[in-house]
Amino acid sequence: MLARETERLTLRMFRSGDLDAYAAMCADPEVMRYINDGRTLTRDETWRDMAVILGHWQLRGYGLWAVEERATHNLIGRIGHWKPEGWPGFELGWMLSRRYWGCGFATEGARAALDHAFTVLNVPHVISLIYPDNARSIRVAERLGERLEGTVEIAKVKLLVYGMHRSEYVPG
Repeated sequence: MLARETERLTLRMFRSGDLDAYAAMCADPEVMRYINDGRTLTRDETWRDMAVILGHWQLRGYGLWAVEERATHNLIGRIGHWKPEGWPGFELGWMLSRRYWGCGFATEGARAALDHAFTVLNVPHVISLIYPDNARSIRVAERLGERLEGTVEIAKVKLLVYGMHRSEYVPG
């Protein structure tokens, strides 16, 4: 459960003190619009979501990191890997508090997570599942070098599958 650092971010495990900031993020309809079924989460549901994220780490040895801005130590989102049972592939995902959109943090953190997937976990292929009208996330995926590979339906939601093979990865 290694932490990762970038120039401006620390990717680390969630901890109990993150609940207030994470609950505020998960209660924002704009943030949650393209996450799961698009609905916001209550504080109790957010706590359970954090527990599921930590459980994924225990079961898989990888997962979603809490993202902390190094300059302020504020929790600004989550970035990392997701592959629950029955998932269509090894997913790289990101979600940031709306206040931090447009700052390059999603690309910066996702690039560190992508590097971790290919160089530490030796994953052969990474996907990102994105709602078709989520232009911001499509741009992040493209900046990472992911390409549109097709579509998939999960829980009656049609998603775009962006992806990259390890052989295509250029560190940096």
